[in-house]
Amino acid sequence: MSEAPGVGILGTGSYLPSRVLSNFDLEKMVETSDEWIRTRTGIRERRLAAGGEFTSDMAVAAARRALEASGTRPEDLDMIVNATITPDMPWPSTACLIQEKLGAAKAFAFDVSAACSGFLYGLTTAHNFILSGTASRALVLGAEKLSSIIDWKDRNTCVLFGDGAGAAVLGPSERRRVLSVHLGSDGGAAELLCMPGGGSRRPTSPETLAGGLHFLKMEGKEVFKFAVKAMAAAAEEAIAKAGLKPSDIRLLIPHQANIRIVEATAKRLELPMEKVFVNLDKYGNTSAASVGIALDEVEAQGLLKPGDKVALVAFGAGLTWASVILEW
Repeated sequence: MSEAPGVGILGTGSYLPSRVLSNFDLEKMVETSDEWIRTRTGIRERRLAAGGEFTSDMAVAAARRALEASGTRPEDLDMIVNATITPDMPWPSTACLIQEKLGAAKAFAFDVSAACSGFLYGLTTAHNFILSGTASRALVLGAEKLSSIIDWKDRNTCVLFGDGAGAAVLGPSERRRVLSVHLGSDGGAAELLCMPGGGSRRPTSPETLAGGLHFLKMEGKEVFKFAVKAMAAAAEEAIAKAGLKPSDIRLLIPHQANIRIVEATAKRLELPMEKVFVNLDKYGNTSAASVGIALDEVEAQGLLKPGDKVALVAFGAGLTWASVILEW
């Protein structure tokens, strides 16, 4: 997909639950240590949603902030696309629940399931709907309650993930405009990162529950190797499509999965870490919410000025990967 000026991000928002789960808290739950987690992942703490706080609730909180920042009323939205792997329920889509809670009566709404790449898949989808003239104002969300699908006895996965939501409103604009995108997937590696139970292949049963098949499962080493290659390649592809070089990028906003993956991606792109935004130490891996939360924090901290080129990049289960280049 080539350069497409005139569609940009009008406003951003994010939401993080108030409960903080630190590495020291995890030391009391599983056989691990703060030092082990920090040195291998870069994570110090993560946020967990309250028991009665669901994916749609976090998405709505982030959405309201993005709508306010963009000067958009809910009733002016034409579409809502919500990226999540932890929907409130298998169906209907969580996006429809969000639509009702916001009062966005004229917006069509649907979910995207691309795991950690989901926010960028959603951003690209909304961008194309606006380009086609089907929509004018679009709300893009990434929202996850990963704590609901984590095995808190599995020290290899429970230390990595957190809950939260990120949001962006897209519309006709020459500011923060989308220059290029690149998406990809490899279903042949689907088993490396998945939740085996609960679908039509393995419907919920006493056996699937006993086997822990409704928890997230990950082959960490294989996912790590794939992630580094996919993140760098996706960013390079989108940068080239925008007619740029990696050195033209003012800031890289990567999926916040693991500091080693982020550092390896930056190295492949020959970008110093000073040009890479990192907040995973505070929130861990929030899957589809990750890039949206980071983008909102970048905006809040005033790290970019008009004309700066920004690369958003992610990888996730599927396996999927995605990159979007913006001109601030």
